Amino acid sequence: MKINFSKYNGAGNDFIVIDDRNNNIENNSLLIKKLCNRNFGIGGDGLILIKESKSTDFEIFHYTSDGNLGSLCGNGSRCAISFAFKNNIIGKKTVFEAFDGVHEAKVINEDLIKMEMKINSQIIENKYGTWVDTGSPHLVIEKENTDKLDVNLEGSSIRYNEHYKKEGVNVNFIEKISNETFKIRTYERGVENETLACGTGSTASAICMNYLGKSNSNLITMKCRGGDLKVQFNSKNKEFNNISITGPAKLVFDGQINIKI
Repeated sequence: MKINFSKYNGAGNDFIVIDDRNNNIENNSLLIKKLCNRNFGIGGDGLILIKESKSTDFEIFHYTSDGNLGSLCGNGSRCAISFAFKNNIIGKKTVFEAFDGVHEAKVINEDLIKMEMKINSQIIENKYGTWVDTGSPHLVIEKENTDKLDVNLEGSSIRYNEHYKKEGVNVNFIEKISNETFKIRTYERGVENETLACGTGSTASAICMNYLGKSNSNLITMKCRGGDLKVQFNSKNKEFNNISITGPAKLVFDGQINIKI
């Protein structure tokens, strides 16, 4: 079977995006792992399937590069929104379903998407850092000189420790540049490697920096290795709402591949 796909990146976090409203690929983890393989497949941090939805414009299924169904992916979702817009599935404003429920989003221009985000847990401080679920579980840790950090070594040692091994966690290392700007490097579960950007991680980190009093800004730029993501929110008494993330979603190329179902 021939499958049409698009390769996208969101601040360097790259994805294969497929219109799967005919349900050709559902839950085929071995195929998804192969497609995401950078040596023997198309290559990507993950794969996004766009599905039919009865209550919204479409539904997003995000698979990590290990072939497993993942939780919410902010960068992948923005790439899916851009794909849907370019392929006339949606207009400039959309409502879609994802892992953690319904989200609104809008296309600002050809390569820039603004997307609603959520907090799905309490913010918890522990001996490892500050933990919060923003569609995916994230641990936020402040560090100095993140450019010299061995993210894979330090991130994996936390992700696979006894506390987090079973459920997994994404580990974000944060360096303050100014009240409105922070550097971020992220070790992502499922990819089991550092990625060039993480949307849910940037959202979690910006909120945690405000929560911890490291910033009093409600618009924070997270400087990922692959580009900038802007996180905006309202906050009062350490409660957060009207959360959004704005960042790039760029088409790299379109292609077609023969696969066995």
